[in-house]
Amino acid sequence: MTVQRNPWSALGALLVGFSLISLDMTVVAVGNPVIMEGLKASVSEVIWVTSAYLLAYAAPLLFTGRLGDRFGPKNVYLVGLSVFTLASLWCGVSGNIETLITARAVQGFGAALMTPQTMAVITKIFPADKRGAAMGTWGAAVGVSVLLGPIVGGFLMDTAGWEWIFLINVPIGVIGFALAWKLVPALETQHQKFDPVGIVLSCAGMFLLVYSLQEGNNEDWSATIWLMMAAGVGVLALFVVTQAFGKGEPLLLLSLFRDRNFALANVGIAAMSAAVTAMTVPSYFFLQGVRGLSSTESALIFAPLAVMTAICSPVVGKMSDKAHPRTFTTIGFVLFALTIVSYSMLTDPDSSLWLFSTTAAVTGVANGMVWGPLGVIATRNLPVHQSGAGSGIYNTNRQMGAVLGSAAVGALFANRLEAHLPAVGGSGGGGGGGGEGHVEGGVTEIPAALHEQYSSALSETTLLPAVFLVLGALTCLMFLRFPPREPQEQEEADGAVAQKVDGAV
Repeated sequence: MTVQRNPWSALGALLVGFSLISLDMTVVAVGNPVIMEGLKASVSEVIWVTSAYLLAYAAPLLFTGRLGDRFGPKNVYLVGLSVFTLASLWCGVSGNIETLITARAVQGFGAALMTPQTMAVITKIFPADKRGAAMGTWGAAVGVSVLLGPIVGGFLMDTAGWEWIFLINVPIGVIGFALAWKLVPALETQHQKFDPVGIVLSCAGMFLLVYSLQEGNNEDWSATIWLMMAAGVGVLALFVVTQAFGKGEPLLLLSLFRDRNFALANVGIAAMSAAVTAMTVPSYFFLQGVRGLSSTESALIFAPLAVMTAICSPVVGKMSDKAHPRTFTTIGFVLFALTIVSYSMLTDPDSSLWLFSTTAAVTGVANGMVWGPLGVIATRNLPVHQSGAGSGIYNTNRQMGAVLGSAAVGALFANRLEAHLPAVGGSGGGGGGGGEGHVEGGVTEIPAALHEQYSSALSETTLLPAVFLVLGALTCLMFLRFPPREPQEQEEADGAVAQKVDGAV
């Protein structure tokens, strides 16, 4: 016997596990100093607690997206959640830094298996013209989880110890598995052959590129880093050529980029992810190094951002079903850029902290206008049977944007410190290369005599995300209006989706 499932219940079940992935990108940030002390690790070693996760997460996303098309998004999601949960347990019981780094890499691979499946399921179980609210909720989960990471991490560090920033994932992962098993429908699969050459080239190219961007600041942008970056670009270029002219089923469906909105949405999500990552770095340095706040206190300054993102994302997502694609995204990017200018002006030793929180709330509104609608635009015309491939591409660009933002803000911070405080510029600018964990781990209270110069360096660094956001806004202006559907066509589409949302009881 089969029953039609409530798509919202399925989405809610998926987001329980998916939120853990986004949370784990930043939850480790505040734990690095204590991890260093507890496991007797060096700074370079503890950086890899974050870097290993991001590398194993970003590199295989194109491939794991296609796995969902072949074996079913529910099945791949459940496997990924199992890997992620068991790896979290492994992280929590690690007795040395080498074991923790290895476990984090396995955890990242589990996240890579899960992530594309969430968007693929949304694409398959929600009709195209009713997908906005669902994508809004998905976007809220991404934005809120990333921003709550330092708050959750700080609370667990203060009350339970660093192990619990990983062990807390275990009961939540078990609950998420049970909910997904029960509520997510088993969707149709596509019989296809995988491209082993494409898999090797894509993973190798992504690894080289992500590694070089992450570690560039730590290695002072040495010749080796630049060669590795060039090699990554070259391998990815070769990968694209093989996908365009190779025989058989390609791993990267270049035909998807014929849809102008899909192609532009991928640029937009990369710009948004880069901006969010780059925004938090100088702000935390300022709040902790100049204003003397703890990690948890500085994270709470940005709590209104998470709250307003959670409130606005579903509402805007639902409204975006009827509006022109560029309506909310363009406004969101521009509003976000304006708040970045505000943060830069507030990065002053005498500024009022309540203004930071107020600006953060406005940033949350801007986030709510971007995350969900971009997902709607990317998936609106996506063929249902290629939803896994499209989701893999979209999430790969999202991760690449985060890595680029982290590397760029670290490099700029080093440059600005060298300009304003030459004596300390070389020791304070390695923050971006290892992700947010490195930034948080390197924050110390700055002597009062240096507050003005240090704040000036941070203020100038804070403006970097505005560059990414302007690019995002310009991209959004080129979105095409969704083509209207005839009533009969819409009825057939709704019926087709309803038939897919079923599962054996």
